[in-house]
Amino acid sequence: MSVIDKSWITVIGIGEDGLGGLSGAALKLIEGAEIIVGGERHLLMLRAGGQMLAPSQQTRMDWSAGFGKTLDIIEQKRGKQIVVLASGDPMHYGVGATMARRFGATALNIIPGVGAVSLTAAAMGWSLPDVFVTTIHGRPVQNIIYYLAPGAKIIALSNDGASPLEVANILREHGFGPSKMTVLENLGGENENRIDGTAENWNINNCAALNTIAIECTRAPGVPGLSHLAGLADDAYEHDGQITKREVRAITLAKLAPTAGEMLWDIGSGSGSIAIEWMRAGQNLRAIAFEKDGTRVKTINTNAFNLGVTRLKVVEGSVPDVLTGIDGEPDAIFIGGGLSKNGNIINAAWDALKPGGRLVANAVTIKSEAILVNFATEISGELSRINIERQEKLGGQVSFRPLKAVTQLVAYKPGKNNEY
Repeated sequence: MSVIDKSWITVIGIGEDGLGGLSGAALKLIEGAEIIVGGERHLLMLRAGGQMLAPSQQTRMDWSAGFGKTLDIIEQKRGKQIVVLASGDPMHYGVGATMARRFGATALNIIPGVGAVSLTAAAMGWSLPDVFVTTIHGRPVQNIIYYLAPGAKIIALSNDGASPLEVANILREHGFGPSKMTVLENLGGENENRIDGTAENWNINNCAALNTIAIECTRAPGVPGLSHLAGLADDAYEHDGQITKREVRAITLAKLAPTAGEMLWDIGSGSGSIAIEWMRAGQNLRAIAFEKDGTRVKTINTNAFNLGVTRLKVVEGSVPDVLTGIDGEPDAIFIGGGLSKNGNIINAAWDALKPGGRLVANAVTIKSEAILVNFATEISGELSRINIERQEKLGGQVSFRPLKAVTQLVAYKPGKNNEY
């Protein structure tokens, strides 16, 4: 028996061309469905088609009850033949991936349509492998910031008609005002329209509600770049002095060694710089920043949004108490503060760490250094000392001034059979 034979939910991608763009097989599945679920726009397309079963023989639902509630209703109808209509490609920032997580892949028969991303790339003449794709549909517009770089091509799925102006404002604020912007409205439909301009001159308050934004990034002269490598300038962050300095930060991230899909816990996060640069190292990296100071919590959130990692989770509270309420085991843990005030932090962190994971801790005081030395002896960790000197003016001359020395512990937790 094939996977399709086991499925009871069919997810069909439908474009602005409506039923005319669907295959005969997709139309047959819609005709034979007992229940059809879709947005109001999609259901209107069916009513206009004249090919569907009479309403008395077919139940139709929109998402007005709320996304989660509608999925619960679908769950209650398990076993019936259900068709869910989605925009374009349901597996590209669409409902298909969510339904696969909820019901399992074998429950689904997915028939993708041509999505807005492919249509936009075709309209722009862009090769998709050369394009960064993001969405601000129901997500912060600051997601765009992560991709900003000279020469970068970005396709952004909009939230509504106000999205292009919001994106233009973000580009201007971050020094990319000269970037070209193209807004493609109602792609694939009868009312398809194209608007070209630049971010610095964009003055259209509202475009069509259904639109996609294509951006060709150009950075204004004199604006510093934001690398995805570790070690952003300290002034890229708001901070009160509690920040891991850029040279030490680069070394620390190298020791933490972020790998695709992994989770970091940043304990005593301060400005959030370690967690933020961990997440900037890859799109699917995750992090939680733990900070007990409420003002610094706000600063971490501000820095995360300003640097395009809006998915950073910030937990306010004292460690180790707040660690007990966090689900899952982290792949890596960084301890940047609080060691001298509570020596139990490092033990609690080690206990929470996933087998095979790594822990990195930095200390600048004698007391916190002693804690690292003792702990390193217990678990066979590696210690190093980081000494950095920066140039500064001294009268009419230039000299070097040393930063505080940092003692760093790197430890790998044994996995199964005590393997690392």
